Amino acid sequence: MTEVTTNEAPRLSNDHINDVLLRFTERFGQPQRSPVLHSPSEQNLDYEDVTFPSLDGVPLEGWFIPAAGSSKLIIANHPMGFSRSGLPTQFEPWHSVWASSGNGFEVNFLPDYKILHDAGYNVLTYDLRNHGFSGAANGGIVSSGIFEARDVVGSLQYVRNRDQTRDMTIGLFSRCLGCNSTFSAMTQFPEVFNEVRCLVAPQPVTPQIILAHHLALAGVPANRIQDLEQRIVLRTGIGFAQIDPREWAKRVRIPTFLYQVHDDVLTQPSDVQTMFDNIPIGEKKLQWIYGTTARWDGYLEFQRRPQPMLEWFKKYMS
Repeated sequence: MTEVTTNEAPRLSNDHINDVLLRFTERFGQPQRSPVLHSPSEQNLDYEDVTFPSLDGVPLEGWFIPAAGSSKLIIANHPMGFSRSGLPTQFEPWHSVWASSGNGFEVNFLPDYKILHDAGYNVLTYDLRNHGFSGAANGGIVSSGIFEARDVVGSLQYVRNRDQTRDMTIGLFSRCLGCNSTFSAMTQFPEVFNEVRCLVAPQPVTPQIILAHHLALAGVPANRIQDLEQRIVLRTGIGFAQIDPREWAKRVRIPTFLYQVHDDVLTQPSDVQTMFDNIPIGEKKLQWIYGTTARWDGYLEFQRRPQPMLEWFKKYMS
């Protein structure tokens, strides 16, 4: 696991605090797109470049990775600021944004798709709106799940209308923003999930909580989170109460496996625990990752120790 050394946050002047709030508003409301730097060919996987519309018509770009002879399909959704291939946090400008929280190393999702493929699953993975190669929409803002929910629905509609996949059994692998967007879609469009068998969901997070932890690491007093929210509302029109995945979790109706770095410096255990508790069905599981404070280790957990997640998919997609 990644070892993280944290130092006491610097004391900032009010002008410096305002500069931090401005940067955070820009990064949260309209994060810089992460490039699609990797390809399934690096894992010796056959694949097809695909494009399909979101529910509201935004063009989404992705990969379909076939598994010969399989009738099972996993749709993978990525975290905020990432693309379907991951995030090159070893490079600027992403390194400077994330290194202070111990997340200055790359996340490459291609090994995830190799593991799923070799376990017998077809894979559809794509870039959410305003990410990767997918289309710009809603003024370029990231809505923490409100509008991205339409992309989740679009991916389900695509596989149900594609000749090669229309009769396949479907599971979801939705990470962070991908999970928030899935929860939101389940709230807004519950009927779309009637035939989805299960969800594996790494590290969903409440925006207010992760932003408060970012501010603390930057040395900004806790009460300035209210100023940050006002700035975000003025930039995006969306306040924290509108994007609370803990509330959306109450509408989850499919077997769901959550996992999370327990000591992640960018959030707190009670956040994911509340989401888990709010899921109103018995077919659910929460797994903690110990021995690290780096959030990125949670995104890499599947490629390091995939067996619990593969067992979940197998149990509910057989």
